[in-house]
Amino acid sequence: MVSDDQDLVRQTVREVLTAHPPVSLTAELTWDEGLWAELAAAGLTGVGLPEEAGGSGGEVADAVAVVGELARGAGAVPVGEQLLVAGPAVLAAGLQLPPPDEPLVAAVDGDLTAVPDGDGWLLSGTAVDVPWAGVALHLAVLAQGPDGPVLALVRAPAPAWTHANLAGEPRGSVAFDGLRAPAAPITVAAVADLRARAALLRAVQLAAALEQVLALTLRYAGEREQFGRPLGKFQAIQMYLAEMAGEVTAVTAVVDAAVQALEAGEPLVPAAATAKVRAGAAVEVVAALAHQVHGAIGFTQEHALHHLTRRCWAWRDEAGSELAWSATLGEHLVAGGADGFWPALTRVV
Repeated sequence: MVSDDQDLVRQTVREVLTAHPPVSLTAELTWDEGLWAELAAAGLTGVGLPEEAGGSGGEVADAVAVVGELARGAGAVPVGEQLLVAGPAVLAAGLQLPPPDEPLVAAVDGDLTAVPDGDGWLLSGTAVDVPWAGVALHLAVLAQGPDGPVLALVRAPAPAWTHANLAGEPRGSVAFDGLRAPAAPITVAAVADLRARAALLRAVQLAAALEQVLALTLRYAGEREQFGRPLGKFQAIQMYLAEMAGEVTAVTAVVDAAVQALEAGEPLVPAAATAKVRAGAAVEVVAALAHQVHGAIGFTQEHALHHLTRRCWAWRDEAGSELAWSATLGEHLVAGGADGFWPALTRVV
């Protein structure tokens, strides 16, 4: 159920987005800095993070509302990474949250080690596939310590190498050579939770973007006429729209359930795995049919559709593939044996 607070958050984000239409990212324009500044000024880059830690307060659902609206508007900013992944991880590790107006992302992949050094830790190795590399000012870095995993918080060094995903969002590698930073040991379960949060973030973004793709397609089918009548009056187009609507409805339900699991403190890994797998599978259907209905206009620079579908195709492959999360989900479902299989299955679908 959507609360009045979440409606207000969504409306505020929409108002901000009216002055910041989607932009095509390039090597020179790697993010929408103006959009970030306006969101930060409104306190929206700290939603869901506790006020006593420097955030704006609010619930997980409030942060999800911000992330979802930005995904619908194809906002090129790392707000989701900060609110749903890196920020909560830093706080859970007992580290000091950077100012919310300074972008913070998590670096969870790579080969990094951390060794104690006085009241700090020394980081060595390379983090790979870091989201918004070159944009984020702070990194929550997952490394291997002498006795288990460690989470370190660093001022982001310049990336050693960067590339862009299909949407143009920067991704890169960041190298560390004995960099000294505050850090804290974390549990293996916390690592799993961190990775699950990253997957849930992408699922939330996918659900919102797919909802907007459907809305654009419904509007276009109602307005565009062919052979003297709107496209939406043709049976074939109606079948496309119905299939798209079914996929979007299923994804929304599964993602909402995963968000509720996170809010309730229930096991996140199976819920996030289910959401990521279902959202990724829907991309193949919804994006293809949307472009089928729109025709060539959907790929033109001026049209909003390709800004959304390119993000969907990119996000589908990030934070773990459908194959990887399907394997994780399968392991979870069979872990309880025959007696526990059905209850486990009904909890995640």
